[in-house]
Amino acid sequence: MADMVLSISVRELCQCEELTEQVIVEVVDHGIAQPVAGNDVLDWVFDTTSVHWLRKAVRLHHDLEIDWIAVAMVIDLLRQNEALQKQNRSVEQQLRRFLDG
Repeated sequence: MADMVLSISVRELCQCEELTEQVIVEVVDHGIAQPVAGNDVLDWVFDTTSVHWLRKAVRLHHDLEIDWIAVAMVIDLLRQNEALQKQNRSVEQQLRRFLDG
C-alpha cells in the first residue's frame, strides 16, 4: 500500500492558521519549514510535517517574542531531541528483544 502524504497550499495555510504570506516566507527563509512543491511563494505546497514545525515556530515567535533566527535554533534543537527520543525507543526495543530472547 502506498504512503499517503497530506499537503496544504500557502493560501490554505494562511487562511487556516491566520498567517500572512510574509510569515511563511520568514519561516522558509530560516529553514524551519520547506515546501514540498512550487517554485513561487503562491505555488508553495507544504506537507503535514512542515506545517507541524511551522505552527511551533509561529507560536514561539509570538509567545516568547524572539526573532526568527532564535526560533530556527530552538526548532532545530526540538527536532534533534525528537530524533534522539525516537532512536532511544528503538534501542530500548532492541534491548528488550535481546534480553527476552
